Amino acid sequence: MFLTISTTGTPERPATDLGFLLHKHPERAQAFSTSHGTAHVFYPEASAEQCTAALLLEVDPIALVRKGKGKGRGGAPDAALAQYVNDRPYAASSLLSVAMSTVFKSALSGACKAMPERAAAPMELRIEVPALPARGGAELVRKLFGPLGWTRVEAEAVPLDVKFPEWGDSRYVRLVLEGELRLADALRQLYVLLPVLDDAKHYWVAPDEVDKLLRAGEGWLAEHPEHKLITSRYLARRWGLTRQAMERLELVRLAEADDLDVESVDNAVDEGSDTEERPVPLAVHRRDAILAALTAAGAGRVLDLGCGQGQLVQALLKDPRFTEIVGLDVSMRALTIASRRLKLDRMGERQAARVTLRQGSLTYTDKRLKGYDAAVLSEVIEHLDPERLPALEFAVFGSARPRTVLVTTPNVEYNVRWESLPAGHTRHGDHRFEWTRAEFRAWADAVAARHGYGVEYVPVGPDDPEVGPPTQMAVFTTSTATTDETEKEAKAA
Repeated sequence: MFLTISTTGTPERPATDLGFLLHKHPERAQAFSTSHGTAHVFYPEASAEQCTAALLLEVDPIALVRKGKGKGRGGAPDAALAQYVNDRPYAASSLLSVAMSTVFKSALSGACKAMPERAAAPMELRIEVPALPARGGAELVRKLFGPLGWTRVEAEAVPLDVKFPEWGDSRYVRLVLEGELRLADALRQLYVLLPVLDDAKHYWVAPDEVDKLLRAGEGWLAEHPEHKLITSRYLARRWGLTRQAMERLELVRLAEADDLDVESVDNAVDEGSDTEERPVPLAVHRRDAILAALTAAGAGRVLDLGCGQGQLVQALLKDPRFTEIVGLDVSMRALTIASRRLKLDRMGERQAARVTLRQGSLTYTDKRLKGYDAAVLSEVIEHLDPERLPALEFAVFGSARPRTVLVTTPNVEYNVRWESLPAGHTRHGDHRFEWTRAEFRAWADAVAARHGYGVEYVPVGPDDPEVGPPTQMAVFTTSTATTDETEKEAKAA
């Protein structure tokens, strides 16, 4: 992972002033330890006429995996290998941004006691990044850097293999920037836009990332034509943080328009009160979607298959429209926790009559599950080995045959939006698989066709235009007549 910063000079203002501004002496090669490897700073050339500083980051793949603390996808060798064999040691990303903030901390802030006037003035700069991931291509690179004062923005696509041009271009570009800017401004732009173009971060995006973004974006981000895209990608599309950053950027624009301080504009909120709107957890989105689907189906008697610790059962009990609720799980420990959560031992007689917790396996037929209006399998199927899915399918759709079946499962395409989830990993260590939207629909369409159900698909959670929602839900329905006819045929057989 590599970038170079070059400048030209004169005898009165030698190019080697770059060493003062970066706080790194041109005559020495220096190494700095980072949490993911070693950063090296050296000068391939250093004269009064031309000076180039290079930052080389040697990424330790083992340290990167340990830092991620991720578990492999069920021990699959390809996923385990992907933790070590990837583009992180070679392509500029948030790893390089973090190294820049560590190695060039003073330069990023614009501080230079030896030459304060040089640090405050624009200088001729040439910055080159040989391998930069660009999700959006060369055109997006030009859109991001073009409005920032550079006279030349070159984004040359890197071919997949120069020996086989018919294979086309990779998602990487060779970036060259030339122009007259303050060194601190140029470094801040790179600090923000490298992970934006990569559209990923190697670390968990916490609320303090908003402050980092606004500090690095001071003076250019608020007025940038692509500030919404930059903010969203930099904050890993975390909607709560993105909204907070956008609101603060709007205050900056208002303050600049009226030539005021931001503090004087933002004076309408009592800091002693907590008025921040927090993002709705995905589990809440999922329960709300299930309750809405059950209500729309007119279900009164409901099965929660794989009920776990009883969160959905508890939500169903709060609505009197659900007259009978059965929670089924193979784990007695989970059922014990569910019983405590529901306070069954202290529940009133009428309320207790509405709920039953049972131990049972979803891969075996169970006569006790017949005759219900609806069944819910919420985040269940991904915990089964794929070869066990046909048994679950027959037990639920062939034997129990409720009029409505709701199935929710993770959308694996959305996993790229979870910054705490290393590439190639599932959301939970016990998940045997996670499906794309196409894979889930292919399975659900086949199940519906085999058992006489219709099926519709509902997004659960924020529906990302690129990768879809975090959770996908299939709503299976069949008519009473179809169910009765199927049962008669089964008895006759």
